This record gives sequence, structure tokens and C-alpha cells, in this order.
Amino acid sequence: MSVVIHEVSHGAMALWLGDPTAKQQGRLTLNPISHLDLFGSFLVPLTLWIVSAGSFVFGWAKPVPYNPYNLKNQKTGPALVAVAGPLSNLLIAIVFGLIFKFIWPFVAFMANAELIQIVFTAIIIINIVIAVFNLIPIPPLDGSKILFAILPPSLDYIREVLEKHGFIVLIIFLIVGSPVINAMINGALMLFTRIIGI
Repeated sequence: MSVVIHEVSHGAMALWLGDPTAKQQGRLTLNPISHLDLFGSFLVPLTLWIVSAGSFVFGWAKPVPYNPYNLKNQKTGPALVAVAGPLSNLLIAIVFGLIFKFIWPFVAFMANAELIQIVFTAIIIINIVIAVFNLIPIPPLDGSKILFAILPPSLDYIREVLEKHGFIVLIIFLIVGSPVINAMINGALMLFTRIIGI
């Protein structure tokens, strides 16, 4: 559901900025079936889970469509649409973090307290991971749209290269840059726990 909310947030932001494409195609729904992708939601995660013996899983939902030419501001609009996804995941993590912080003193001695802790911890970690990962500035991830919005015209060649070879660059980065990704995620989790106080 975190991935679904992530995708719907893209469409909702696009609608707010003037593009009704996602709404017209019925994609502004929290029904997971509307967002499942055969390749990204099933085949890739299952293959990675088997190959890595359950230590690594990666996948995606069907992207919510939007037309950037319908946005009120075509320079910053795509970046705002992009950042809406990771922000929705951070919001989920914050909400569940605060709920856990305030209910824990009352449930800590319950028989199923450990299960409650596991569930809340999993939700928080999953959403932080989704947010941080999607902010990597490599297409097709959301961070690339944010990067393109702030790049000066003199660096347009970087955008052209990334748009043309982004998926290959991303795969290479996932393979050789896993320590960097892990450091980013661990740093974000540490910062989150300090801010929320859990």
C-alpha cells in the first residue's frame, strides 16, 4: 500500500497542478489492483528474492501517468509531481512513528507487544527506504525530475545522457553503489528516530 500511495500522490499533485490525466484514466485510486505491474510487482521481486535467498527484494508499481505539458509551470511542475511520491512515504513514516511513540507506553506490557513493535517498525522502515531510494537522481526515479528542475541550461547534456541511458546507469549504481544506498538509508533512519524520538 505504501507504493500505491506513493503513485497516487504523483497523480494527485499533477491534478492539483493542472493535469487531469491520472484522474481521467482512473488511477487516482487506492485499489492496489489498478497499480500492479506484472514485471515490476511480481516477476522482478520474486526473481530477486529467489536469487538472493531472501536477502534483497526490489520492485515497483505501474507508474501513474501524467502529461507535463498540462502542468501550470512546466519547469518546476515535473519536480513537484516527482517529490510528492517520496513525501507521501515520509508522511506515512512520520504518522506511524508518532502513533507508535504515543501508544507504546500503553501496549508495551501486552502479550502481543512485540508483534505491534515489528509491524510499526516494518512500516516505518519500508516507507523510509521507498522515499530515500526514489530520491536518487537517476531516471526513472523521482530524484531525476528534481535534479532536472534545478540544473542550469549549461548542463542540459547531463539530462540528455541520463534520460537516454538512465536505466542502465541505475542498474550499475544498484550493483556497485549498494554501500552508498545503505549508508543513505541508515542515515535517514537514524535522523528519523532522533527527530521523532523513538
